[in-house]
Amino acid sequence: MATQQTIDEIEETLGHVPGWMEQIAEPASDHSWGIFRDLLLGDTELTPREKALVGVSAATAMNCGYCTYFHKEEARFAGVSDAELSEAVNVASMTEYFSTLLHGNEYDHDTFVAETDAAFSHLREQGMAHADD
Repeated sequence: MATQQTIDEIEETLGHVPGWMEQIAEPASDHSWGIFRDLLLGDTELTPREKALVGVSAATAMNCGYCTYFHKEEARFAGVSDAELSEAVNVASMTEYFSTLLHGNEYDHDTFVAETDAAFSHLREQGMAHADD
């Protein structure tokens, strides 16, 4: 288990030490809390909404019920609507679908990169760039 200082910090932050955090073996427990705290709760380049949507997408793609529940609750806490959550799951599903298609057919990576670059160049030329670009 983590050091007393880390246990105290977890309790202060989350209101208790979740049982699953007690499962983290030494010497990784203090470090694991630091990663959780700094990436999920800390001030980073991504907003809390963005981090939560990334988490939901990754969790659903991995088919992890634990992570899906956690990150959906994180997203709701960050103000993400159910419609946005559904769309994030759909984007993750689409990504996984096309990844399977590409890998299963052993599509040439260099060709894929060239075609993708050409497509995004065309989208930019057509004025399809996002407003926050």
